[in-house]
Amino acid sequence: MTAGAPPLLVPDWPAPPGVRALFTLRGGSAADGASAAPREFFNLGDHVGDAPAAVAANRARLHGAMGARPVFMNQVHGVQVARLAPGMADGAPADAAVSARPGLACTVMVADCLPVLFTDAAGTLVAAAHAGWRGLAGGVLERVLECFWPPAPASKALEATEKIADDILAWLGPCIGPRAFEVGAEVREAFAVTDPGAAACFQPLPAGKFLADLPALARRRLAARGVTRVYGNDGGAAWCTVAQRARFFSYRRDQAALGGSGRMAACIWLD
Repeated sequence: MTAGAPPLLVPDWPAPPGVRALFTLRGGSAADGASAAPREFFNLGDHVGDAPAAVAANRARLHGAMGARPVFMNQVHGVQVARLAPGMADGAPADAAVSARPGLACTVMVADCLPVLFTDAAGTLVAAAHAGWRGLAGGVLERVLECFWPPAPASKALEATEKIADDILAWLGPCIGPRAFEVGAEVREAFAVTDPGAAACFQPLPAGKFLADLPALARRRLAARGVTRVYGNDGGAAWCTVAQRARFFSYRRDQAALGGSGRMAACIWLD
């Protein structure tokens, strides 16, 4: 990254040469970004009530530090995957993006939801997914993985799928942790209806509530598709957006208490 870069977390994973990735942080002082409270300092969301000029300044700073263009989407907690192309405008309605074009960064914004970054071992395709519980249960990760599967004859489809799954790397970024993510029974049912084993990722609370382990649910869904080279968020407190106030924005922690929360971004691109 260039001198004067914004506050960033660089994933620790064995991505191939030519694949770059980062996760933006909240920052600890006004020198880290242009946004004011309660979205201080490096907010990248243009839909959270922040001053447009502050968001534009923060996004421009990120662009300059990356040396690639982050392509921002209009995320709707769905499963749509956008294929990035030169000249593509920000704002496509999608919750995931894939790119084989150098200099275009697949970018997802989060403030408790789970960001998942993908690459193949050859470094020919990269992707990013915004995985809140709705998108995760709906199959957003599976939709991204389909982009890595080239068409194959039926007789070779299983063999091709298994080989490609072995070559895919995934990195899970910070999200609301399993000690903070309180959900209702309908969330547990949304996962357990197709995967009974997913019930183990929910710890019961009084009044029919549960604590959900979002990273564990993501790992289960990736493993079910043969993707086992998964790095990053292990559900520990250091990854929890709610617990780590100084590093991360959190919608659940700050929206009601402070009247707003900023957004962080996970980006992946080809040099």
